[in-house]
Amino acid sequence: MYTQNPLILKLKEYGMLSHEVEKEIEFRTKKILKKKDDYFSKEDQILTSYFVFSEGVFRAYIYRKNKEINVWFGQENQFFGTAMLYANRPSPEKIQFLEDSEIYAISTDDLDNLYKLYPELNLIGIKIAEELCVILEDRITSLHTENAPERYQSFIKEHPNLINRINLGHIASYVGVTQETLRRIRKG
Repeated sequence: MYTQNPLILKLKEYGMLSHEVEKEIEFRTKKILKKKDDYFSKEDQILTSYFVFSEGVFRAYIYRKNKEINVWFGQENQFFGTAMLYANRPSPEKIQFLEDSEIYAISTDDLDNLYKLYPELNLIGIKIAEELCVILEDRITSLHTENAPERYQSFIKEHPNLINRINLGHIASYVGVTQETLRRIRKG
């Protein structure tokens, strides 16, 4: 089956989907349009969907001690779902769109039901979870072992097409420095 559904296309990067599974996912997927500065979720909200971006950029951040701390950026062709989805617990993160965005979402209930009905999806889910674990471990290792210039270089390496789409303040927060320090790092 040929589809333009970005969620299905992304899932197929991890494994084969039968025609029947594609139809089920297509039926359960919601296309959502968001404007720049809209929120997908606020702090302490329980998220109920996984989503993939077809257009746009978002940031996930937490608010502590009167500061916004960016912890994650998302962009086209990328899955997003907080680990709290698995635990059905409120997420400490706010998710804000940095550009007009188009996302395709599937509810956790629908995805869980599809896992039960179609075991082929379980392997895909495991591969996605493993990939996200590697990303999280890389981020944790970076925060503990790299200095600020190294973290900035890691950001550029991991997100080369975001460098001109995200404002300097958001990047500085993600790297863990002030904007002034990031300006000095960029000047070399």
